[in-house]
Amino acid sequence: MGEDIGAENNQQKPMKKFESTDPSDYVIIKEGEAEILMPSNNAVFYNKTQVNNRDISIAVLRTFIEKRKEEHEAKLSKRMKSGKKVSSEETSCDTVLEEETPDHNGKTNGICKEQVEISQKEPVEIAEEPIKATEGKGWAELKPPRVLEALSASGLRSLRYAREIEGIGQVVAVDNDKASIEACKRNIKFNGSVAGAKVESHFADARVYMLSHPKEFDVVDLDPYGTPASFLDSAVQSVVDGGILMCTATDMAVLCGGNGEVCYAKYGSYPLRGKYCHEMALRILLACIESHANRYKRYIVPVLSVQMDFYVRVFVRVFTSASAMKNTPLKLSYVYQCIGCDSFHLQCLARTVSKNNSVKYLPGFGPGVPQQCSDCGKKFNMGGPIWSAPIHDQEWVTSILENVKSMKDQYPAYDRISAVLTTVSEELPDVPLFLSLHNLCGTLKCTSPSAVIFRSAVINAGYRVSGTHVNPLGIKSDAPMDIIWDIMRCWVKTHPVKAQPPEQSGSVILAKEPTLQANFARAVASLSKAQAKKVARFLPNPEKHWGPKLRAGRTITSKHISLLGPEAINGCLNHEEVEEPETKRQKMDEETTPT
Repeated sequence: MGEDIGAENNQQKPMKKFESTDPSDYVIIKEGEAEILMPSNNAVFYNKTQVNNRDISIAVLRTFIEKRKEEHEAKLSKRMKSGKKVSSEETSCDTVLEEETPDHNGKTNGICKEQVEISQKEPVEIAEEPIKATEGKGWAELKPPRVLEALSASGLRSLRYAREIEGIGQVVAVDNDKASIEACKRNIKFNGSVAGAKVESHFADARVYMLSHPKEFDVVDLDPYGTPASFLDSAVQSVVDGGILMCTATDMAVLCGGNGEVCYAKYGSYPLRGKYCHEMALRILLACIESHANRYKRYIVPVLSVQMDFYVRVFVRVFTSASAMKNTPLKLSYVYQCIGCDSFHLQCLARTVSKNNSVKYLPGFGPGVPQQCSDCGKKFNMGGPIWSAPIHDQEWVTSILENVKSMKDQYPAYDRISAVLTTVSEELPDVPLFLSLHNLCGTLKCTSPSAVIFRSAVINAGYRVSGTHVNPLGIKSDAPMDIIWDIMRCWVKTHPVKAQPPEQSGSVILAKEPTLQANFARAVASLSKAQAKKVARFLPNPEKHWGPKLRAGRTITSKHISLLGPEAINGCLNHEEVEEPETKRQKMDEETTPT
């Protein structure tokens, strides 16, 4: 998770300076090829859980460097070809003109008269000018990518970038907490000359630093403790054209509908509490980043978006184009969620109309749904807008997965990230959100078909279907909701349910006769490639108490035992001799005193 406390540090009390020469005051933590000295008093934030986050970021960066090189070589080749073409055209033009003879009127054809006059004055320069242009150092030399870790804390992420990624350039670690900067500088020295040559640490507010360095970094990494909302505006300005922005959000309670008004205030979107809420969180974050980018005539292209553990992480490329920015409303949609059944519908914000050779942008048609759900008769909750365009680039995902498998030993969290990437690679890219098979059966109060049987019925009906990396029971499909409910009606006919009150949503749905006769015969594509090969897709947590840790500077007491585990708490209490507040101790004594 972001190894930083974020902008909220400005409102906290200044942390005491932690400088100790006693080895017992530090714990050496090794991750990948980097080692850091962590103060044992929780003065600087470190989260072991985020090894998944750091590993997948390294994999994406390695792929970005390869893609960036390929794109540069393609551009270089194109310019060289165009330069040679221009040069050959001018040379052939000069040759033709030299051999030119007057016509029957005593005049030349005059195809390149102006070029002839110039070539007579400067014959050498005209022939060499295109070649010089193609050899310009301004774009012919591809410099190593510069990386900014906006919220660095211990500097572990920056050190891993510098030591593990071949071809990486300068890595700048920024933090506005003095204890974190001291720890970062100490860790840079602790990791030797390679880290010292590539990594530099600055004490600054990340927002101010990014605003003062516009379009200077090829990679900007945002990993705050909580919401990244306050950093997005400056981050999208700090990335170069074609650069990549990596952003984490850990305020999942807000993004998943626990506080809808807070989510709208921070991200400009209203969440819904459906089974798909974690994917909706990803799409809300992408829509928010796009909104900030549009203010500066920029737009984003997502290459990978994942929900892992207790956070969401997106990797997007940032480009500048006023014309391409007009397509943003086509990538956003409102969501209508039925309060009675599991049905949801999307309504795009805009549409395009082509006339002759021009494209006109118009508002989307509405309303997207009737006042009452056509399946169960209940009303709709409305959420969004969310990003409804693809959230992954499948070509990138394939390259990232191949890279991870080829360098298996270099990823401490290989099992987890390879499982996530495998599942992501098999998702339907153009289907926003997903259905929960258990929710569908819960609405009808029926026994659940296996995922294979349900998928087979969808495929046999002529639609596509896939899983989702967010939920093991989630099903993505381009089949409309009436087809989904027809399949479930056919299932209930062979697996009867008990009679329910007629006003319930399930009773209303089952009262209708299916127009589609579902075929539950097992389809070949009902199992994904990973399932067919028995590749693990959803792994359990590697250890107990696997989750977010305490914010740096928080006093650790026994009340955190459920978060950090008894061993960590006891070790901390024994080392620091931290006691609980007197009032809480008195209250516990009163509760344990026999009456």
